[in-house]
Amino acid sequence: LFILQLHMAQLEGDDFPDLQIIASNMGVKQERVYQILNQLISNGFIKIDTVTVDGKKVDRYNLYPMYQLLGDFLESQKEKREEISQQKEVQSVYQLFEQEFGRPLSAIEFQRIGQWLEEDHYQPEILKLALREAVLNQAYSFNYVDRILLSWERKNLKTKQQVEEEQKRRKQQLLQKEVEATNVQPEELPKVSLKNWLEE
Repeated sequence: LFILQLHMAQLEGDDFPDLQIIASNMGVKQERVYQILNQLISNGFIKIDTVTVDGKKVDRYNLYPMYQLLGDFLESQKEKREEISQQKEVQSVYQLFEQEFGRPLSAIEFQRIGQWLEEDHYQPEILKLALREAVLNQAYSFNYVDRILLSWERKNLKTKQQVEEEQKRRKQQLLQKEVEATNVQPEELPKVSLKNWLEE
């Protein structure tokens, strides 16, 4: 609340507001406000800077250190959330393989998935797409999934969007070939004379 009071005062153009007014706004004694200020300064949240304005030296509260610390904290929280989300995504890959294969994975299969993720740096969503492709072709084989991944790597397909666009393009090509196959023009038949040979 004290920091908000300082922030509001600075927005109104007062960089070094009267602490008595802040104490009154907060409904606390002035001594308590001094206590809070000292704690914030000693812990590095606030600084008091002396600057020259119109030839006069004036003090002002610098709230930047607090904003910096708060920003760092929020960034670390975001990184933690992303890490947890990534762990869940990786876990879901193992679960999906077990689900599609209809059995628990062997130690070697676990290791194979680990290599795809950690050594080959395939994204979990790419592994899921490769598994789906294998399942659609009724090929329940890790070697088949590996061939799909290598094929995509050769085509430089690294994201889910790129793979889906390539799949869409291939589907359109197949449809185009089917349409062309059904629209083949019949060969022109030779002209047959309509002369009635029996008349002679």
